[in-house]
Amino acid sequence: MPRFSLSAVGADRPGIVAGVSGALVDLGCNLEDSTMTILQGYFAILLVVSAGSSVGVGDLEAALAPVASRFDLVLTVRLLGDAQLPESGGLADAVPWTIAVHGADRTGIVHGVTSALAAEGGNVVDLSTHLVGSSGAPVYVMTLRVTLPAEPDPAAAAERIRRAAEALGVHCTVHPDESDTL
Repeated sequence: MPRFSLSAVGADRPGIVAGVSGALVDLGCNLEDSTMTILQGYFAILLVVSAGSSVGVGDLEAALAPVASRFDLVLTVRLLGDAQLPESGGLADAVPWTIAVHGADRTGIVHGVTSALAAEGGNVVDLSTHLVGSSGAPVYVMTLRVTLPAEPDPAAAAERIRRAAEALGVHCTVHPDESDTL
């Protein structure tokens, strides 16, 4: 089955998710993975969908065109290849952690923290940022779900990331994730 990435951005309005998912159902697509959020009044969607072997990028774009027009969405559809994950010594042996950062808003926080993470061989799984507080004194809040290599010492790597974040003038906590329970 071919898989596609689909992204859409537009002013937040009720009915966007229903419209996009309805067009996908009508085309026989399965929504495999998704993230959807509101960013400063704009709704953003990123999906991975699978479809029947006869469905192509053009078919998805045509099926979604009325929804994109109705909600004034900027829409992108792309065919995905097969993802290749390392068999060992890489992401397959990774340990999940959460990094929470907050402090005065300033340029470079995301870059500084993710550069420290990359230097440790870590990978971002999910990242979200928000400004909270008053417009006169905004506080930057960033939460990352990451993976760290299981060897040699993920706790030592996490501590180095925490120190790098705090060197940026923000408060940072890092802790191993608990396993998800359904």
